[in-house]
Amino acid sequence: MDAQIALMLAQDGFVTGAIYALMALALVLVFSVTRVIFIPQGEFVTYAALSMAAIQAGGVPSAIWLLLGLAVITLVVEGWRHWRGAHVDWRSTAVWAVAFPAVAAVLALAVKPTAAWAQTLLALLLIVPMGPLLYRLVFRPLAHASVLMLLIVSVALHWVMVGLGLYFFGAEGARTASMWDARWNVGGLPVSGQSLVVIGAAVVLLAAMYVFFERSIIGKALRATAINRVGARLMGIPTDLSGDICFALAALIGAVCGLLIAPITTIYYDTGFLIGLKGFVAAIVGGLLSYPMSVLGALLVGQLESFSSFWASAFKEVIVFTLIIPVLWWRSLKTRHVEDEE
Repeated sequence: MDAQIALMLAQDGFVTGAIYALMALALVLVFSVTRVIFIPQGEFVTYAALSMAAIQAGGVPSAIWLLLGLAVITLVVEGWRHWRGAHVDWRSTAVWAVAFPAVAAVLALAVKPTAAWAQTLLALLLIVPMGPLLYRLVFRPLAHASVLMLLIVSVALHWVMVGLGLYFFGAEGARTASMWDARWNVGGLPVSGQSLVVIGAAVVLLAAMYVFFERSIIGKALRATAINRVGARLMGIPTDLSGDICFALAALIGAVCGLLIAPITTIYYDTGFLIGLKGFVAAIVGGLLSYPMSVLGALLVGQLESFSSFWASAFKEVIVFTLIIPVLWWRSLKTRHVEDEE
């Protein structure tokens, strides 16, 4: 290996590490607020990428039917809860189950946008509402369940979403048009505009999330819910809506990741699983608590995967996932065991 190859591998590691950093951010956010280890995070990546490919091809993205189905089921469930005497926030329900799906349906079925920014907006409108709808249907009824139970349900939901992805999008892979076709040669190192778009978008999104959690009232409410859910409820913070918001942010981050990587690699209906799992490895490095450590873990995973693909491409996945063993061992020595009931 010479210096030029090493620089190329490092560049690829930073690009993939940026994606894993966003995935780790979403996983830490969801877990800290709702205690859910959200295994299907990668499916948002897949759905967004394949939806964008269908939009660019001039067709109707199949995700619209999935979104409308989730919206109808959510409205039925919320109506049943209201009939049973439970409190239902109809304003937020109208936003996630009526307004967003209606706008997405109009754009997908009637307008069929051709401008790049409008196509991106439509892809986001198709995917982002799925987060809160899935939370309301699957995880909110289990809000007081153990972490193990939530993990089992999360794994089950992952396989359901993979099956739905196969049904709605088919087994064929797809790519999207590059967001920036420029290419440069810097000291013998080829640099593509799409790689810069991925890294730049990841940095902007990470910075935006930092400002959101540090400066905004909603972000501070989410942090308070993550630290002490009961205390946040006593202070008047609607903790049920916190789940909606964090799942919406997770879906947004996953959708953005899908739009960023679709021009780089072919995306299949089950591609998101490995992407989400590597983001999970990065989140484990941060203890599922620390955003900065999760980002550093994601960059480590990206570099490890890139150089492993050169030295031992057949075992690169094994090498990446083996990283989780020493991390868990180290954390088991440094942390005190706490029962879930505590």
